Amino acid sequence: MKIEGGHTLNGTVTISGAKNLALPAMVATLLTDQPIILHNVPDLADVHSLLALLEHLGCSYSFENRTLTMCTKNIVTTEAPYDFVRKMRASILCLSPLVARCGSAEVSLPGGCAIGLRGVDLHIRTLVLMGAEVSIEDGLIKTNAPNGLTGCEIEFPKVTVTGTENALMAAVLAKGTTCLMNVAIEPEVTEFAKLLNLMGAKITGIGTSTLEIEGVDKLHGAEFEIIPDRIEAGTYAIAASATHGSIFLKNCLYEHLQYFFTVLQQTGANVTKQADGVLVSNGNGIIQPYCIYTAPYPAFPTDLQAQYTVLMCLCNGTASVTENIFENRFMHIQELMRMGARIYIDGKTARIVGVPSLKGAPVMATDLRASVALILAGLVAEGTTTVHRLYHIDRGYENIDDKLRACGAVLERTKQ
Repeated sequence: MKIEGGHTLNGTVTISGAKNLALPAMVATLLTDQPIILHNVPDLADVHSLLALLEHLGCSYSFENRTLTMCTKNIVTTEAPYDFVRKMRASILCLSPLVARCGSAEVSLPGGCAIGLRGVDLHIRTLVLMGAEVSIEDGLIKTNAPNGLTGCEIEFPKVTVTGTENALMAAVLAKGTTCLMNVAIEPEVTEFAKLLNLMGAKITGIGTSTLEIEGVDKLHGAEFEIIPDRIEAGTYAIAASATHGSIFLKNCLYEHLQYFFTVLQQTGANVTKQADGVLVSNGNGIIQPYCIYTAPYPAFPTDLQAQYTVLMCLCNGTASVTENIFENRFMHIQELMRMGARIYIDGKTARIVGVPSLKGAPVMATDLRASVALILAGLVAEGTTTVHRLYHIDRGYENIDDKLRACGAVLERTKQ
């Protein structure tokens, strides 16, 4: 993507459905032989990659106008091979429903963004505690539970989103009662639990860090709407503030980003909650420094750390960003320094000394959030920025080119 910097962004961005809810909701089709209908599904590369995997497993589907209708009447294979799984880590979510419904699964170790180890140990631990036999051979997670899974107490040693979702899918069809402690409480996780209840699951404690699941014999179909993507909304909010513009985030749910918006206000942005979205602006031209550290919801999201770092590159002073979730999520910083940013890394903390402006340069994207951070940097830089290896961006941001252009950005995709 070639970006001409220096343009103030003003306009309206309609926030798409949340990728991090749509993907587990899609996988839930493996738990039932009846249709699942999902509305407001974003048209993303990750969605299509997962649909290819689900179709391989036996799912039939139609996807039109952001409504996805799926039915997995019969699972034709319980193997999720590397060619399907290598593109994204969410593929690990197929593990538990395959075991729960069929008694076995072979899922390749997943790929995705190179932002850290993101091991599968917590997923495996859950299944072992519920009575499954698990081994890793030839890059495959091989799992067997011929007599089904059995409910038990599981306390996660650290908060994990996909680990919670996989545990829920294992527990809903298990024998007896499962108690999950120290679970993730992100909006996407709580909404996913609500979907499972609509399908006939018996989950209580939704929205808290402890979930109790009474196993049932069978789940049925359901119809469900995907909530707006809070990470996409936060990204465009930062774009508005960094370019000293004003963007209305249509459909954004303020309560899902309350801590983030509080932080953004500390940096000088104006944030106004409205009936159908949130208005974010920063017309005074000053970005105040404010230190943050990432942590599980409701604290500052790791998925907005790279974008926030770009904002702090232009702050009037010195700020720090501490990354507590992923160990390799500073790979965008070297590229920002090529654009004139002054950033010093000490372990998991980046100290950022604000500069008057960034300078356009050729840069290389390494993962999804780094990709969009470099696009934001290009929007605020003097001159032209070219972001290479941009294929990650379409995994998580629907129509980002058109949405930015509609607000006044000058950019184009090129093939090289």
